[in-house]
Amino acid sequence: MELFDFLDFQIIDIIDIVLVAFLMYSLYKLLKGTVAINIFLGIVIIYIIYLITEALNMRVLSNIFGRFIGVGFFALIVVFQQEIRKFLLMIGSTNFGGKNGFSRYFKFLKTERVQLETDVEAIVQACEKMSKTYTGAIIVIERNSSLEFVKNTGDSMNIEVTQPILESIFFKNSPLHDGAVIIEDNRITATRVILPVSNERNIPLRFGLRHRAAVGITEKTDAVALVVSEETGQVSYIKNGEFVLFEDSDELIETLKKDLE
Repeated sequence: MELFDFLDFQIIDIIDIVLVAFLMYSLYKLLKGTVAINIFLGIVIIYIIYLITEALNMRVLSNIFGRFIGVGFFALIVVFQQEIRKFLLMIGSTNFGGKNGFSRYFKFLKTERVQLETDVEAIVQACEKMSKTYTGAIIVIERNSSLEFVKNTGDSMNIEVTQPILESIFFKNSPLHDGAVIIEDNRITATRVILPVSNERNIPLRFGLRHRAAVGITEKTDAVALVVSEETGQVSYIKNGEFVLFEDSDELIETLKKDLE
């Protein structure tokens, strides 16, 4: 065996490495900012310990960790059920056949400048204005996962995001106020959208269908949602199926900008 035989790469090896790197990056983006990332790191640590005990011929520990890893596949399905569903939904809902469908799937390759074009200030200011008049609203901002499967339930639109536009859509006498608004790359692409409602029992009873719908769509995709309560006027920010706390509108704007990077 030659000294540099390990450098003898073939094209299939390069493809294999690229695909593995893409898969790992997708998993990282999917789990980033969630409790699941800590669980994933714990599993990786256990696997590394198993490899060390196997190499050192520590039979008892190696046997224990080996059995744990043997049933690990089924454990992963249970532990990462929500993340696996989100990942499969992200792939399955991608419109490869449509215009720019293939580039949408690789949306993470877009430059940071393009990703930050969403006018977060206008969205938050519209929510703050609607909260003062107790105007109910639900705004969903698309990130990497395609939202075509829910956009088709509403009315198609293509208009730039502005504060007056958002306020007029959710105005109580407007024909478009019922349902959710989908925002993609600083454009409102759908209104009156029907969202999947979460069956999570831990959601406080004071939250209605708007909040459950926001939790539902953020459970199934990596989108984020803003909800204005019609009863209390409270503005809620929801990501990964969970309510994100913030002190004021400035903190909400900074959080949104960070999450949309």
